[in-house]
Amino acid sequence: MNDTPLHAPVQAAGIFAAYDVPDFFCELMNRKDGIPPALQAVKNRLAHFTLADLRHRTTAAEAQLYRLGITFTVYSDREAIDRVLPFDVIPRVITAAEWDHIERGVQQRVQAINLFLHDIYHDRAILRDGVIPADLVLNNPNYCEAMVGLNVPGGVYVHINGTDLIRDQNGRFLILEDNARTPSGVSYVIENRHMMLRLMPDLVAGLPLRSVDEYGLKLHQSLCEVSPEGVLDPQVVLLSPGIYNSAYFEHVFLAREMGVPLVEGKDLVVENHRVFMRTVAGLRPVHAIYRRLNDEFLDPLAFNPDSMLGVPGLVEAYRRGNVTIANALGTGVADDKAVYAYMPRIIRYYLDQDPILDSVDTHICAEPEGLAYTLANIDKLVIKPVGESGGYGLLIGPHATQDELDEFRRRLKENPGNYISQPVVNLSVSPTLCPNGVEARHVDLRPFALTGRSTWVLPGGLSRVALRKGSLVVNSSQGGGSKDTWVLAS
Repeated sequence: MNDTPLHAPVQAAGIFAAYDVPDFFCELMNRKDGIPPALQAVKNRLAHFTLADLRHRTTAAEAQLYRLGITFTVYSDREAIDRVLPFDVIPRVITAAEWDHIERGVQQRVQAINLFLHDIYHDRAILRDGVIPADLVLNNPNYCEAMVGLNVPGGVYVHINGTDLIRDQNGRFLILEDNARTPSGVSYVIENRHMMLRLMPDLVAGLPLRSVDEYGLKLHQSLCEVSPEGVLDPQVVLLSPGIYNSAYFEHVFLAREMGVPLVEGKDLVVENHRVFMRTVAGLRPVHAIYRRLNDEFLDPLAFNPDSMLGVPGLVEAYRRGNVTIANALGTGVADDKAVYAYMPRIIRYYLDQDPILDSVDTHICAEPEGLAYTLANIDKLVIKPVGESGGYGLLIGPHATQDELDEFRRRLKENPGNYISQPVVNLSVSPTLCPNGVEARHVDLRPFALTGRSTWVLPGGLSRVALRKGSLVVNSSQGGGSKDTWVLAS
């Protein structure tokens, strides 16, 4: 197999013989403008594999994931606490031109989000000018009064951003939502690539793939760039809630990739408004904290007094400029699902540019016209609670029963401000190894962007795949899996 030329003709369809995607945009098989040569090369390689071979390598992948401890936790499932994220050995491939478009769009989005956050915690010009309703921002549960008037280093509030993208029936990339608080999943991006290099070297060999191995170095670099002024050798730490957190594997992974200590709240102490780490050699100064816990648990003196996870006095040390917290407090306003509807206007307001990546049309049920439209078209829309994530609490109208539709009508009328609605987008599909062979399954993409002095986007991202036939929900907590995301060099 190692001798297979990149563009070798394939005499038989092989694993794609029964592949059928009549109604969706397939990223590998049925593009309207034809398959680019770079994708044809990957398709040719894949067609030389057998289903038995792919299944054998899948079994090997699952065994390695268990052995390496690459798991996540589903708190609602009492029978299986730690799970391996199902891994599909057929990669998701993005061309150089497609990636250039994504990268520029994500960078624009992150720039606008940081300008928006600075504004709402300072002059509030966007609220005075009526571009976005003031109540939507100032009464948002994620709005943090402790951030008002605070100047963060470099104007960077969102140091690590995850932007969820989908593709529609025409292959157009659309932003589905922003993750500006503590986006997770990048460890799977890197481990998926390592898994492919170990298990599928005959597929990868000779292909011009962009590397994903710089992420840890770039993350550490960006955090050092926004550390307090005057610190020549900043000490960065990763603050984790601990071993029972659903993403604890990722916390360990990223601390190792950055070469920094992994700490819990009990490992840090604040003295004279400065943060220190407890070590066997005594207290050691800390200058930047990559936190993987929510605002309300960070400091029991400033937020939840019952929190055992945070560090007393941390917020005051932060306000005095003695430590950088990434992401900043109060960034949840920017990834609120209702604020999402205003992001095209926010981009135009601050940057005087049209969005490079379009958003999905969104109706805000807190507004009378948005509620009326949603109630009238509930069977045609996706309805999402503003405060939920992970695919919980949503309704997909065309797939819902009459009882479910009636129940959601009641919820909308009782608490319209808790919901938005969007049209059902025919998500793109990607060939996926399934029990009955290679079949089309819906996918999304979460690119990760790091911002210090500039914004760098990891070439690739987390491609999640809905393993259940016909399902549009790709979240791991709802039974989804992942693919290695290949970005081809130009």
